[in-house]
Amino acid sequence: MPERWGWVAFGLVIVTLLSLDLGLVHRRARVFSLREAALWTLVWVSTAALFAIGIFLWHPERVRAGLEFITGYLIEWSLSVDNVFVFAVIFAYFAVPMEYQHRVLFWGILAAVVLRAIFIFGGIQLVELFRPTIYVFGALLLYTAYKLFQQRGEEMDPGKNPIVRLVQKYLPFTPRYHGERFLVREGGQLVGTPLLLVLIVVNLADVMFAADSIPAILAITREPFIVYTSNIFAILGLRALYFLLAGVMRLFAYLQRGLSIVLSFVGVKMLLHEVVKIPIGFSLGFIVLVVGGSILASWLWPPGEEAQKPLPSPNPLPSRNPEEKPSREP
Repeated sequence: MPERWGWVAFGLVIVTLLSLDLGLVHRRARVFSLREAALWTLVWVSTAALFAIGIFLWHPERVRAGLEFITGYLIEWSLSVDNVFVFAVIFAYFAVPMEYQHRVLFWGILAAVVLRAIFIFGGIQLVELFRPTIYVFGALLLYTAYKLFQQRGEEMDPGKNPIVRLVQKYLPFTPRYHGERFLVREGGQLVGTPLLLVLIVVNLADVMFAADSIPAILAITREPFIVYTSNIFAILGLRALYFLLAGVMRLFAYLQRGLSIVLSFVGVKMLLHEVVKIPIGFSLGFIVLVVGGSILASWLWPPGEEAQKPLPSPNPLPSRNPEEKPSREP
């Protein structure tokens, strides 16, 4: 299919599903049920599969483009599974009520759609203008893989993030939740609610995710249409995936090890791209084997409880007045 029609089809699918999601199904704040999360996960995965079939049928380079889309999608989706734990930590730290978590993820992922476009098209242009950039990306992926492999269930603390501290220092925030609102007026002043701070932290987390996932996909292909669509289809399904997996993330104990192997493979592929040409079919098979194997191993040989990642205790936003006790409004 001509690329412009591919972009049109992609845009129509995304706008339709997001409008249905926010405008009809989740217009009011409520708890996202497990059954509903499973259904929406199936919707997003099935939509991505249908889009891949469309690429196989109508793209000028059908097989190559289709395999590249699937590989890019699986890389981003696999990293998203691991990132579910990060979102769970953020929500637990700020004591976000369950009925408002979907709203935060919805607007956070909409922001991610824009940020990913900037990173992806900027990264592609950078590689095209300065070819050695591909080696920098490869080295970055190897470093990320090493850090990921070395993690031993450390508890992250969003409150120690310097950007979060900076935001809290210079922007007025109320310590109380005001329903699903991000901004409220107190004493004639427009102030942010803790939900706004959580949204900021979620977007900061996505920026960090992009630093891993986008170079990894650029190792597979540098065609903007394939890179962007595969990336966005994966992250748009992240909200439903979070509600589906957040409660059972401890069952994926070895997923980080598997992802570190995948990132190492992709990093080596980037560093050796001038010497060794690895077929896209081999890359796809390797990624499926490693990620699937790590998940299967987590189920068959689960580690002891002491090796599991803990979630932090809820920690609502501190009050600006030391004598004022934080509270939440439902």
